[in-house]
Formats: sequence, structure tokens, C-alpha cells
Amino acid sequence: MSAGIDLDDVCCDFGNFRAVDHVNVSIRPGEFFSFLGPSGCGKTTILRMISGFTEPSSGAIRIGGKDMKGQRPNQRPTALIFQNLALFPLMPIWQNISFGLEVRGVDKATRRKRAEELLALVDLPGAADKMVSQLSGGQKQRVAIARALAVEPSVMLLDEPLSALDLKLRQHMRAELRAIQKRTGVTFIYITHDQGEALAMSDRVGVMSHGRLQQVANPRDIYNNPVNGFVASFVGENNILPGDIQNVAEGMASFATPIGTFRARLGEGAQGGRAKLYIRPEHMLLSPQPGAENSVPVTVADVAFEGNFIAVQAVTENGTHLTAELRNDGAATVPATGSRMHMTFDAQRSAILPDSGAQPVGGA
Repeated sequence: MSAGIDLDDVCCDFGNFRAVDHVNVSIRPGEFFSFLGPSGCGKTTILRMISGFTEPSSGAIRIGGKDMKGQRPNQRPTALIFQNLALFPLMPIWQNISFGLEVRGVDKATRRKRAEELLALVDLPGAADKMVSQLSGGQKQRVAIARALAVEPSVMLLDEPLSALDLKLRQHMRAELRAIQKRTGVTFIYITHDQGEALAMSDRVGVMSHGRLQQVANPRDIYNNPVNGFVASFVGENNILPGDIQNVAEGMASFATPIGTFRARLGEGAQGGRAKLYIRPEHMLLSPQPGAENSVPVTVADVAFEGNFIAVQAVTENGTHLTAELRNDGAATVPATGSRMHMTFDAQRSAILPDSGAQPVGGA
């Protein structure tokens, strides 16, 4: 059975340093939830508090509705997968997986049967008698997951488990982890600084900065509707223009910048005065002629082939650098370096946002 997790106004202090600052979020039973943020933002501290290795300085953590205050790690319905996996090199795979059951006094035949069932679940049938040294990096990841599942946790906690893998294997293991989570129905809480991992696997993502939860939403909303400048710039690439908000009406505004005045969507928290305009490179269009709205003349400075897209770097008359990404689908016209073009963008596909949120947010 999976369990939900509630963090109610949780803080964690290490001396005078506040690592986690008034975090409120409810994680649903059976959900794949990721905490995303840069190193030092507090996400691993949250994981350690949920698992019981660190006590919150204030606030409450509930798992399945039960307050975890005073509950040791082995008393909680959680299993933690560390970044280094911590597999036992001198044990065969089935004994690695069933180690937690052995500690609980389960007999050998039952342990072996359960280990083989879990190996089938993680697509490693026939590996029971192999040693850890005989497995690839991705296979070791799956063994670590099987070992954690052996004790039938309600909540699986994963602390950047894919960071040591190469790119192709990480992408493969994303799909594997998501498939395992769906098959088991266990609540997964995943810690990562990799936006691609968080967006690809999660039902919802919580973006953190300086111990505070900046936004909690599904991956599409995190990417398409960031609530502030930190979320917009940390999740994906952006063209960022500072300026002043003018003429606000019906969720839109005029925005005066050093390279022109544009019309854009007014993001949550941007009410007036100074702010920044964020435009994704894939939403920038290139044309020989000016657009009807939100158009700026540029000179193409560089064209870089990136495989699935082509990055066009351009410079405005006052020296501002802008980037457009063209799909490598054969339909895009790639401009020559040095050519004069116009960059345009849709007002609805851009956002005027404040910088990082001044107040912590709650989880929906």
C-alpha cells in the first residue's frame, strides 16, 4: 500500500543556517513527486527528514496521516535509495535484494522466492546468482530498487540515483523507474537537480531555491507557466529582458525594455514597476520581415547545429543577445551568419515575471 506525505510548515536549521524554510506540501498516495533545484537548495534535507535521518527544527511531517515525530528510520514505512546505491559486493544479487528480509527473520526459501519475484518486476530475471561486479550500471540501479521494494515500503525515497550514469543510460532508466513506479503503485519521492529527469518522470514537481518551495505543479505547468523568474530560468532556457510594466489589462501588459516595448502575458506576482520578460528560444520566430507585434531587428551572429534543433544566436542594434531555436525538421529556413532578420514572438507565449518569490508557497 502506498501512503501520502504531508509537510506542514517544516523548517530545518543547522546552527544559524536555515536549510529548509517553511515548506508546505501534500504528496498524494501513489504519486511520483520530484523535488527539483540546484545544489544546496534544501531538497536532500527534506528527503532526510521524511526518512527520519534528520529531525525538523519545527513543523510536522506525516506519512499516511501519522505524525513521524520521534519515529526512527527503521520505524517508518519508507525505503531510501542512495546516490551510490550501497550494494554489497560480496553477496549474490538475490541476497542483496533480500537482506532487509533476513534482518527481519524471514526464512531463506521465502527470501529467495521474493528476490526472484522482484527481479522479474525490474526486468532482471535470471540474475539472482550473479555478483554485483557482473552487472552494468543500469542493472545495479534496478537491483537497488528491488532491494528497497523487498521490505514493502509505502514510500520510496530516491536521492539523485541516476547522476552517475551516462546520458543514454539515464534516459533509459527514467523510463524504467517510471514503469516500476506505475507497476508497484508505491509513492515515489525523487530528488534531482536535473530538470529533464523531473519533467520526464513526475506527476508533479516542486521547484526549490534557498530552502523555499517556489512552485508546485505538473511538469507542463512548471515549464509553460512558471510563477517567477527563478523557476523560469532554472527549468529550461530563456531570453530574459529587464524592463518596466505598463498598461496592464486582462492579464496582459505592455513591457518597456532597452530594445523596444512588447506586449506579453503578466505572470503571477508581477503587478507593476520593474520586472523581467521571459521568452523561450523555441518560441522565437525568425523572419526577413518585421512581425505585426513583438518584433525586433537583429543580426545573426552564430548558427549552431544541435541535432534535433538549430540554435540561432543574434544581436540587436544595442548589443543585446537573443536566441532562437529552429526545429531540425527540414522545413525551417536557416539564416546565414551576418544576415539581417527580425525576431518575433507571440504575446501569449511569453511572460512578465518577478524574480524569485519573496514568500514560500504551499503545495496544491
